[in-house]
Amino acid sequence: MSDLILFWHRRDLRISDNTGLAAARTQTAKVVGVFCLDPGILQQDDVAPARVTYMIGCLQALQQRYLQAGSQLLILHDNPVTAIPQLAEALNAKAVFWNWDVEPYAQIRDNDVISVLKAKGIQTLEKNWDQLLHSPDEIFSGSKTPYTVYTPFWKNWSSKPKNNPVATLENCENLTDAEQEIAKKTGTINLPSAKDLGFNWDGELIIAPGETAAQEKLDNFIKNVIKEYDEQRNYPAVEGTSLLSPALKFGVIGIRTIWEKTTELLADTNSEEVTNNIISWQKELAWREFYQHAMYHFPELAEGAYREVFKNFPWRNNEKHFQAWCEGKTGYPIVDAAMRQLNEIGWMHNRCRMIVASFLTKDLIINPQWGEKYFMQKLIDGDLSANNGGWQWSASSGMDPKPLRIFNPASQAQKFDADGEYIRQWVRELKSVDTEYLISGNITPLERRAVGYPAPIVDHKKQQALFKQLYQEQKAGTD
Repeated sequence: MSDLILFWHRRDLRISDNTGLAAARTQTAKVVGVFCLDPGILQQDDVAPARVTYMIGCLQALQQRYLQAGSQLLILHDNPVTAIPQLAEALNAKAVFWNWDVEPYAQIRDNDVISVLKAKGIQTLEKNWDQLLHSPDEIFSGSKTPYTVYTPFWKNWSSKPKNNPVATLENCENLTDAEQEIAKKTGTINLPSAKDLGFNWDGELIIAPGETAAQEKLDNFIKNVIKEYDEQRNYPAVEGTSLLSPALKFGVIGIRTIWEKTTELLADTNSEEVTNNIISWQKELAWREFYQHAMYHFPELAEGAYREVFKNFPWRNNEKHFQAWCEGKTGYPIVDAAMRQLNEIGWMHNRCRMIVASFLTKDLIINPQWGEKYFMQKLIDGDLSANNGGWQWSASSGMDPKPLRIFNPASQAQKFDADGEYIRQWVRELKSVDTEYLISGNITPLERRAVGYPAPIVDHKKQQALFKQLYQEQKAGTD
C-alpha cells in the first residue's frame, strides 16, 4: 500500500482552512484531491443551473490551487459509493479522507462509502466537521437534548471558544505517470462545463467562483459593510449583506476564516454601535449552524413540517396562483420584484425571501414545500438546511416559538423599500408609478392595464383571515 491519501471534496471546494485536507497532509505529502459529480444529486429536479455553474467554476479554481500545491484534483462522474472506493483501490491508496455533512442523503452515502472502504482495508478519517464551528454533537441543552429554539442555542454556541483556521495545503507529491494512467482507466474525466451536464445559465453570478473571489468578497464586507450591517441588511435595494452564501454553501471559504475576521474586528473597535453590528452578523452565522444542527438531529425536517399542526394542514394549493408567484405576477409589487430577482440572477435578498415565503403560505395558502423546492431550483446558494429552516420559519411550521407570523406585503415595502427603488429595479413596467402607490400596492386598475401589470390575485386581508381560521381549526383538531 502506497502513502497516497485521496481527499474527497464535496462542500469544501478550497485548499485553505480545510480541516480534513490539513489532517491528510500531516500524514503524507502525497495528497490528491477527488470530486465526484454524483448523478444521485445532479439528476434531482431541484438543482439550480446557477448553482451548478458556480460549482463548476469553483472546481476549475480548485484544480488550479491543487496544481500550485504540487498535486491535482481528479474528477469522477459516477455513484460515489462505488466510484470512490474503486479509485482508491486502483491507486493503492492507504486512506480516503473527507469532511462530514449534516444532510440525510450525505449521511447515508458516506456510511455506505465507509463500509466499502473498510471491506477493502482502506482507512477513513473519523467524523470531521469542517463546515461548522461546532459539531452537532457538541451543542446540547441542559437536559442533553438538541436545541429546537434559536436564542438558547445562540447563548450556548456563542459562549464556546472557536477553532482557528488550519494550514493551507502545500508542497505535495503528485501521482506518478503510471498512477495517472491507472486513474484514467478507473474513470477519472476532464471537468465538464455546466452545459455539458445539462444546466444552462447565461446570467452573471453574484459572486465569482473560487477561493480568491470569496476571500475578496469577505474582505470587502469586513472593510465596507459589516459596521452598518444590522440596519442596512434589511433594505433589498442596498448592498448591505455579505453575499457570501454561495461560497459558504460550497465551502469555498472556511467558516473559521470568516469567524476569525469578525473577532479581529471586534478586538479593534471601541464603538458600541460597530460591536453590535458585528455581533448581529455573527448571529446570522449561528443561525446557519442552528439549521444545520437541526437537520442533523431531525432529518425528518427535510420531508415536511416540524410542528404537528402543520403536518396535515389543509393547504389550498392553487396551481395558477403558484405559477403567478413563481413568475412574479401576483399583482403585489414587492413580492413580484423579489421573485423576478430570483429568476433573473439566481439569488434573492433575505428580507424578500421572508416576504415571498409568507405570501405563498399565508396569502396563497400553498404548501411551503412547493416554494422550498422552487427556491432550490433557482438559488445559487440553495442549501437544504438553510432553505428548509427559512421556509419553516416563514410558514410557522418549524422550530419557532411564535405560532403565526404573517407579513403584510405593503407594510414591508413601505418599511424596507420606502423609495420604491428595489421594486422599480425588478418590476420594470412600474418604473413610472408614483412611489406612494408603488409601495402600497394601491395602483389603480386603469394604470395596471396601461403598463401591463396584473391585478392582485388575492386579497391580503381576506386571505390572512382565512389562514388564521384554518390554523385555529387545525390546531383544535390536534390539541
